[in-house]
Amino acid sequence: MKSSSKPLHPLRSWLSIERNQTSHGEKWISALGALIGISVVYQLTHWCFPGGFGNHAGGAILLASMGASAVLVFAVPHGALSQPWAVIAGHLVSAFIGVSCQLMFPEQAWTGALAVGLAVGAMHYLRCIHPPGGATALAAVIGGSDVHALGYHYLLTPVAINVAAILLAGVAFNACFAWRRYPVHLHRRRQQTVSMPSSQRHVDLTQEDFHAAIGQLNSFVDITDENLTELLELAKQHAERDALHPAQIEPGRCYSNGRLGRAWSVRRVSVTPALSGPSADRLVYAVVAGDGIGDIGHATAAELRQWARFEVSLREGGRWDKLGNA
Repeated sequence: MKSSSKPLHPLRSWLSIERNQTSHGEKWISALGALIGISVVYQLTHWCFPGGFGNHAGGAILLASMGASAVLVFAVPHGALSQPWAVIAGHLVSAFIGVSCQLMFPEQAWTGALAVGLAVGAMHYLRCIHPPGGATALAAVIGGSDVHALGYHYLLTPVAINVAAILLAGVAFNACFAWRRYPVHLHRRRQQTVSMPSSQRHVDLTQEDFHAAIGQLNSFVDITDENLTELLELAKQHAERDALHPAQIEPGRCYSNGRLGRAWSVRRVSVTPALSGPSADRLVYAVVAGDGIGDIGHATAAELRQWARFEVSLREGGRWDKLGNA
């Protein structure tokens, strides 16, 4: 068996065929969810517009791109490309761009390509990348006379109606399964962060640990094992270049606790000292990112220094970086 599968390994690598560690039950749940989701989209849209759109009985009431959205919402409910903002803005922005391109450059061979290209760029800048949005933009151009006759009404009917239906179906269906809460924020709220002593947290993770963790998630993860472990290794190398705690805490600056996942937090230290407290050197801080965002508290400089791993600054695009790193 080993000798017969060995020649297939290079082909598997070139084609990037990844191991899917989700259970059979999870696979069938995803398939059932997609079936129900598209049925809801069709029935709701048909109920709202039994005669089609704009007095065109042959007008499409169901976007083909909804099939792709169903794959993301029901098969990858915790993926970044599947979340409500990506679905809503990805489709609506792309639809607007597609209609605009068709109105400005009708009957041109390159109009569809222009619409898709502009839609991808817009979704990047608006942080709403949703692959089916490209199909929605293209459909506005190549959808035929019925779709062209809709003009900007295409954004409302069928796009907005279809999007609302697929999201409602996604929230309702995934709510039936505790490990599939959608949107992902609802899933995170259910999870309890387990606090562990630092001596137990400083371990060297292995490839086998990742395989076990992904299997325990029982949800499709849209990243390869190799990329995931490579990111961890780069992060560990990055961390090893820095001290465990900042030399001092200065008002007006931001500090991170250096934790991972839901335990990560960033505090901005105020330039105004606390008005009350057992000591006069207490500093006010606000949690500006991560766990406890929006909270206000106060602590001594020594307490803050013990909590903080390093100073951070906010970069373009909402990314927090260690101070001094590009």
